[in-house]
Amino acid sequence: MENLAGSLKAMRNGNNIDILITGGILLTMSDSMEVIENPAIGIRDGKILFVDTNYDPQSNPYNAGEVIDAAESIVMPGLINTHTHLPMTCFRGLADDIPLKDWLDNYIFPAESKHLNKDTAYYGAMLAIGEMILSGTTTFCDGYFFENSVAQAAKDTGMRAVCCQGFVDFPAPDNPDSASNIQIAESFIASWHDVSSLISPALFCHAPYTCSPKTLRDIKQVARNSKTFFLTHLSETISEVEELKQQYGNTPVRHLHSLGILDDFTIAVHCNFVDEDEIKMLADCGVKVSHNPESSMKLGAGVAPVPAMLKQGVIVGLGTDGCASNNDLDLLLEMDTAAKIHKLKTMDPTVMDAATVLRMATIDGAKLLGLEDKTGSIEVGKCADIIILDTNKPHLTPMYNCYSHIVYAASGSDISISIIDGKIIMKDRRLLNMDILDIMDRVRKIASNIGNH
Repeated sequence: MENLAGSLKAMRNGNNIDILITGGILLTMSDSMEVIENPAIGIRDGKILFVDTNYDPQSNPYNAGEVIDAAESIVMPGLINTHTHLPMTCFRGLADDIPLKDWLDNYIFPAESKHLNKDTAYYGAMLAIGEMILSGTTTFCDGYFFENSVAQAAKDTGMRAVCCQGFVDFPAPDNPDSASNIQIAESFIASWHDVSSLISPALFCHAPYTCSPKTLRDIKQVARNSKTFFLTHLSETISEVEELKQQYGNTPVRHLHSLGILDDFTIAVHCNFVDEDEIKMLADCGVKVSHNPESSMKLGAGVAPVPAMLKQGVIVGLGTDGCASNNDLDLLLEMDTAAKIHKLKTMDPTVMDAATVLRMATIDGAKLLGLEDKTGSIEVGKCADIIILDTNKPHLTPMYNCYSHIVYAASGSDISISIIDGKIIMKDRRLLNMDILDIMDRVRKIASNIGNH
């Protein structure tokens, strides 16, 4: 960690800072995985200005606008949810205990066609953002229709986000004619380019079985031209693999490789059914993978071979997927699932240890989204995306290992404070940037209309 003793001395001689966090245990999630007891973290103009050790308020008085006492707490980077469909919060619980194809064809696609519009997308995203902030997520990557509404919700709430406009070949709720795909993709990127330092636009093709080779190539080319990310669901189910083999004579991964889609600006979601050669192909091309274990478990889709991916050097982040297939956005619970399901599948309790899984939800998630210079760890110069987890609770007592506690014992309700870009947006379990009760009421009204059809 960078030592700024000289600048610290200067600041202590009169310079103001916005926020000072003191006490507790700091998990930096830096390359060295440094753990600091009783730290002092200074924040100014949205950035982490210093991280001091062995804090003594008598000898080190900082002139801070707000002081946060993190005693009996863990201070750590905000969590990064690498795959969501936020407006689907409005469909939470609409169709459960159903196979993926049936779930999509007979429930979700019809519901989207009938009820999804820009207002539904906005308020569904707002509710989802509130849920994520309360459970420690400070950055998300979303792919869906009416993505302008999702990006606007992120902007309105001060959330860090990668927002991806979605595409399919059949008439979509926000695009009845796929002939307009390129224009819509270019317009979306242009609309959100440099609008906010917190929001990055990107593009999302639903899957190789819902998008033709032309659509995949066209959208990928727009992404390449704009130097932004291209995302897609990939090899989620065995039926998808068989369908692609019948239609194109290739597995989904090999199909995308033959189309020239795979590169270091491609993010593949799920990858439950990939063989060793395909994992190497993903690694060689620099493709990143978003792992969504709870959604895949609930849909009976499969379990991605994440330990093998990590061994090959694939960057893997953690995602919740949408509320219609999870049914929550609590990334702490997702970590617990991610750690345990791979121990069971491999019959090896040593795989996916707690520190590895926490990296997936923080710094590796940032690397997946190209945000590692901004967020994912608590280091001098990075954006102040920080959460504080209250450990003074029965289920978190005693504590021998911070990483194990976070992954195996904690839940989103243990987060007491969330800071994004140096601004406190949740404190004492209260959201400061939104009227969550009004948003909940609006979504209930949306849901009542959905339920009447």
